[in-house]
Amino acid sequence: MALNEMFVGEIVTELLKQLNAISHKSCFCKSSADNLITSIQELFPIIEELKYSGVELPAFRQSQLNRFSETLRGGIELARKVLESGRWNVYKNLQLVRKMEKLEKQVARFISGPMQAHLLADVHHMRFETMERFNRLEQRLDSMKTGSGRWVEEAVKRMEVEGDSNLGGFSGIGLELGKDKVKKMMIERDDLNVVGIWGIGGSGKTTLANEICRDNQVQSYFNNRILFLTVSQSPDLEQLRAKIWGFITGNEPLNYTRKSQCEWGSGPQALVVLDDVWSLPVLEQLIFRVPTYKTLVISRFKFPRRVVNEVYEVELLGEDESMSLFCRSAFGQNSIPPTANETLVKQIVDECKGLPLALKVIGASLQDQPEMYWINARKRLSRGELICESHENKLLDRMAISVECLKKKVKECFMDLGSFPEDKKIPLDVLVNMWVEIHNIDEEEAFTILMELSDKNLLTLVKDARAGEAYCSYHEICVTQHDVLRDLALHLSNKGEVNERKRLLMPRRDTELPRDWEKNADQPFNAQIVSVQTGEMREMDWFHMEFPKTEVLILNFCSDKYFLPPFIDDMPKLRALIVINHGTTEATLENFSVFTNLANLQSLWLEKVSVPQLSNATVPLRNLRKLSMVLCKVSNSLDPAVLDLPQIFPRLSELVIDHCDDLVKIPLSICKVNSLQSLSLTNCHRLRELPADLGMLKKLQILRLSACPELKMLPPSIGELVGLKYLDISECVNLKCLPKEVGKLVSLEKIDMRDCLQIVNLPTHAALSNLKSLQRVICDDEVFGQWRNLEKTVPNLHVQIAEKWYSLDWLNS
Repeated sequence: MALNEMFVGEIVTELLKQLNAISHKSCFCKSSADNLITSIQELFPIIEELKYSGVELPAFRQSQLNRFSETLRGGIELARKVLESGRWNVYKNLQLVRKMEKLEKQVARFISGPMQAHLLADVHHMRFETMERFNRLEQRLDSMKTGSGRWVEEAVKRMEVEGDSNLGGFSGIGLELGKDKVKKMMIERDDLNVVGIWGIGGSGKTTLANEICRDNQVQSYFNNRILFLTVSQSPDLEQLRAKIWGFITGNEPLNYTRKSQCEWGSGPQALVVLDDVWSLPVLEQLIFRVPTYKTLVISRFKFPRRVVNEVYEVELLGEDESMSLFCRSAFGQNSIPPTANETLVKQIVDECKGLPLALKVIGASLQDQPEMYWINARKRLSRGELICESHENKLLDRMAISVECLKKKVKECFMDLGSFPEDKKIPLDVLVNMWVEIHNIDEEEAFTILMELSDKNLLTLVKDARAGEAYCSYHEICVTQHDVLRDLALHLSNKGEVNERKRLLMPRRDTELPRDWEKNADQPFNAQIVSVQTGEMREMDWFHMEFPKTEVLILNFCSDKYFLPPFIDDMPKLRALIVINHGTTEATLENFSVFTNLANLQSLWLEKVSVPQLSNATVPLRNLRKLSMVLCKVSNSLDPAVLDLPQIFPRLSELVIDHCDDLVKIPLSICKVNSLQSLSLTNCHRLRELPADLGMLKKLQILRLSACPELKMLPPSIGELVGLKYLDISECVNLKCLPKEVGKLVSLEKIDMRDCLQIVNLPTHAALSNLKSLQRVICDDEVFGQWRNLEKTVPNLHVQIAEKWYSLDWLNS
């Protein structure tokens, strides 16, 4: 392939065209697109020099350029996929972000790498004899290296989608030694019923515990009977005790006595792992003295031997392991690259004092940064005291360096994470909604920020077993955060006078509001975000507070009754309200009248509560756009006979009802909510029918009905949903058939109908042949052949047999 064809022809021209389209669209890949445009434009002058030099390059050099050409060709196809990807396809967007970043790195590596020097040298030796010409080219190459700031090799970025939320991971000899020592305590010592792992925050305690639980010898010894529980600073002891006792006995009622100890003393071996234990009284209530089961306790605190029989102290990493872990985060490889300042890297690694979390997070924060930034980071680190048991607070100051390099808006989003309870999964839907409401960004930018924080190891993404499918919703992906990183967010947020803080946060669940809030309640609080964590709250438990600037209120509690705070009346700018009950049963909400003044509320998330009755007399939430009810009792609130949804929610665009087991039918008036674009009725096991006039929802694009086993038919009017793009009826095991009217859904792009056991025949080929937009069908074997026959009529259709998947995450929820 000639240089003229390869660089000045269609490849670069088309790629630049696509990248400019991505940039102007302001989508989730805008940053990578802009960087690629800059890099390719910088590359053009060198290519022009090679083109007009008249030199025929050696075969090896030509092959290098050919490979780079293929990389750019792949970039064109990737750019097309980015432009075609819809906003609802969350996991695919995650993958596209990664691929765009990889392309960006490949192009940058080509520009700044040694290959270009060799290419220019070939031109110099073969054609141009004057040093002036070669120097000019060499200077141009050097200026590109300096301008890009890429003096280090690119880090290999990845999205963490495993359930393990620990970011302080380490590996190698230290991990194996620790694992062997703890295994011997648990397996070889019958006299040790309670074993501990102790270490400071971020030292890798949870990583070690997870590795022990995965060990084949441990699993065999305990017959795979291992229960892993996170206790945290604000535990629900009753719930935890019930889980442990149920695990030991096989779900016997929790009425533990000495007689019970004898009865269960000869059963199979079992292991209970208690992670993140903060106090001795809590630990004592979670240990049952049953001979056949052992307890592994993970904590920052040492407990007396009468409770924890023997403890393994996690050792901080040695010099070689520290360097390897740091380099993986900073450079994407296990050692210092030749282009890096070796002395500077070693100095920074030394300042991390072998702490895995500090090595990983600080390393990730320095990737792609210029050398002067590294020098400044080293100076700041050197001012701190040694990271040791008595100076854990100094860790937060050190970790703050990892946040300083973030853009202001990204840093603000990181600090927002302190608003949520420790050791709890944050639904991505909640997080994105909050960021959109308070940071004046759209969902695509919120998504980009999420990815940047993930890249910096400042949070972890955890996907549902089915997340990654087209149009998967945000609530199928969660965010977790290491408790030290949450402490850092709180540490940064809690500076300054309490009335002037941007975030007013309770660090942990308590029985009452903080005293400094009450002490300063005579003046307005100017917080934009307010987060409350309590148990049951009665009217008398609240005191008067004013919040003239609050836009987000997060209420986390654990009880079966909850009086909504009266100060909601004094939140005129409230845009997002999140109410989450972490108790065992749905909580009754009182004081629902506070919604009277929520004229600006745009997003409402209710979880594990009994939703109060709504009626035509309810004050309209005229600006509410998103309503989510998860694990709620909704039968009283959605009484079809008295409810006029378009009057109460005139601008509602997204409605989610998930795991609401008392939902039998939805109000007929939902068909008149003309603004509705997404309707999710999922895991509602008693839902029997849909409104006959469902087809009136002309703007509806997404309809999710998965896991509704009592649903037996879809209304024929479904064919009138002219804008529908995605239909999910998976796991509707009693759904008898697809109505022939489905063939009228000319905009439909995807159908998920896995585990629809009753559907063995599809509508006729003629009825389905109008589905010209259909691109993907996920189904079972029984109807696979019938869908495949449609591929000849619908050229872009891909039919996929569903893979069987099983999720046991609910056992630990």
